[in-house]
Amino acid sequence: MEVLGSRVLLRSPDPARLQEFYRDRLKLAVAREYPGGVVFHAGNGLIEIPTHLTRDEVTGQGADAALWLQVRDIASTASELGDAGVPIAREARTEPWGLIEMHVTDPDGRTLIVVEVPADHPLRRDTR
Repeated sequence: MEVLGSRVLLRSPDPARLQEFYRDRLKLAVAREYPGGVVFHAGNGLIEIPTHLTRDEVTGQGADAALWLQVRDIASTASELGDAGVPIAREARTEPWGLIEMHVTDPDGRTLIVVEVPADHPLRRDTR
């Protein structure tokens, strides 16, 4: 699987409080905000705190964090993962924020969110 980018997602029962902590107390720079959350710069990496995925909505080990993996083509990635015996926890679908997302789970129960950024999405046009 060719990974183009990644970030760590932190889930919380109170995402607004966690966002305030990273923004106002740790003073992390905001990489981008979207209707479902905030993405912060963290050195060479990114930390995202989504409001649409709270800790209350997930169970099992690894429930407090997820790995976000951007791929070039989600359909071919789904096929490749299926051929490798990786079960798809949630089929790919276009989210309200315009990204195409699919979920798989690692052996510890951690969610891997596999993402394709469509050609017309603002992330492709952002020149920052």
